[in-house]
Amino acid sequence: MDSNNPWTYEAVQALMSLAREGMPASVISLKLKRSITDVRAKLSDLGITPAAET
Repeated sequence: MDSNNPWTYEAVQALMSLAREGMPASVISLKLKRSITDVRAKLSDLGITPAAET
């Protein structure tokens, strides 16, 4: 999990898809093998609010 790892088009599409499905950032981070901080930062860049952690 490297925050210096650039986001690919495919990874961004997967991120948006998972976020739309209501996945919390912690689950998305596991699925995409990225840190929660990295996932939250990218969602913020995209103007997407992640689902609440349960």
